[in-house]
Amino acid sequence: MLTIGFHTDAFNSAYWSFAQCLEWAHANGLTHIECGAIDGVSWIHGLGYQPHVALWEDPILLRRKMDQLGIAFSQIDAAFPLSKPEGATLGVEYILHTIRWAKLAGCPCVDTTDDRFRPEGMTDLEALAHMKRIYLQVLPVAEAYGIIINIEPHGYFTTKPEYMAEMLSFADSPNLRMNMDTGNTFIAGQDPVAFLRQFLDRVSHVHIKDVSETLAAAARGELTGIAVSQCAIGDGVNAGNIRECVRVLTESGFSGVYSLECEGAGGPMIERSLSWVKQLC
Repeated sequence: MLTIGFHTDAFNSAYWSFAQCLEWAHANGLTHIECGAIDGVSWIHGLGYQPHVALWEDPILLRRKMDQLGIAFSQIDAAFPLSKPEGATLGVEYILHTIRWAKLAGCPCVDTTDDRFRPEGMTDLEALAHMKRIYLQVLPVAEAYGIIINIEPHGYFTTKPEYMAEMLSFADSPNLRMNMDTGNTFIAGQDPVAFLRQFLDRVSHVHIKDVSETLAAAARGELTGIAVSQCAIGDGVNAGNIRECVRVLTESGFSGVYSLECEGAGGPMIERSLSWVKQLC
């Protein structure tokens, strides 16, 4: 059986709150949810128009509310682009704060990534060394708290298999894993199935995203990632790759969560996506 969840990014454009996303998950029989972390105060979040959690919210009280609905966090997104120079300051603190919050909230994973572009003034090797210092700083804390730090293919470095391999070898730690993303690998010009097979033993969480035919024609190989699928999952040109990825993961004994990333504001699109993914069981 697939364990299916979703990323609350789905309802960014609907200006939903996290509480509304919990209600949607409960109504649709989902047991897992993923969201972004806000490290500070945002007016749009405070007014209830942003479907993520702020780290000033009490994680234990929220966990109790979620327990009553039978819903748990699968992952919290702390994906500040670490390849930027600010990754060494803002990014580190953001990840560390999220790790501590995630522990209290009962969330097993924190997601990280890089930027779409190589940082200006750095070579590839310099940027990789810069990110290695960051991961070596946050990993001891993740290990102490029992939290997995996932690296998601989403940017200039992480969507290149050779660089993802290097990043996953930054440290010999069981807490450094990968969040597979079917949509980002595809739009970056990679073969999602081959990408998955290369890192199969490091995958702890999966983003399921399809790509529309028009977007693929216009931007494949130009973008390194997309926020959500703009077509129902199963209706796009990446559907065959998603099926094969799920098959490969199932045969490998994968026991993590498949987190849907699909536009949710345009009517039944995300519900159709959920129905299609359930059929992959």
